[in-house]
Amino acid sequence: MRWKTLFDDLEGQWEAAEAAALVGEVSDRTRREQALLRLVDRLGPALGAALTVTVRGGVVRGRLVDQGSDWLLLEEAGGHELLVPISGVLGLVGLGARSASPEAEGPVAKRLGLGWALRGLARSRAGVALHLVDGAIVTGTLDRVGADHLDLAEHGLAEARRAAAVRQVRLVPLAALSHVRSG
Repeated sequence: MRWKTLFDDLEGQWEAAEAAALVGEVSDRTRREQALLRLVDRLGPALGAALTVTVRGGVVRGRLVDQGSDWLLLEEAGGHELLVPISGVLGLVGLGARSASPEAEGPVAKRLGLGWALRGLARSRAGVALHLVDGAIVTGTLDRVGADHLDLAEHGLAEARRAAAVRQVRLVPLAALSHVRSG
């Protein structure tokens, strides 16, 4: 009888040690997986969510409608769209805890960066308001988008891009963008 009690006690200790080791291993693996997550991985499952985004120069709010490798697109309550470079994001509220797998976006989506999104705006010839990191706002039409800059034909948002309406053409480094409002 004493041997049975001793063996039961040893077996219980072994099972408790195994359970503790498993809990430790799961915690370690979870921390390693979380260390691989990028902001873009957190954005994917939040499509459709209402977000509050702190950017250099203020706070913007809207529903997350799209994302790229280095940008996110919000739709404001009034129907305007905000293109926000991830490099200018200082904080986000409303994402939730879910994440996509790291690097899950695929090779094509990885190439759809901020320049690609801005070139879409340039093709549409839509009027835009560029909100710059220094707080300035310039309006007009995107004439062209380079690798690290864009050319903005400055004119009023209510005006079409006509030679007589253009006050000047401003070169803006992409790093100077806080966000872009269109629509």
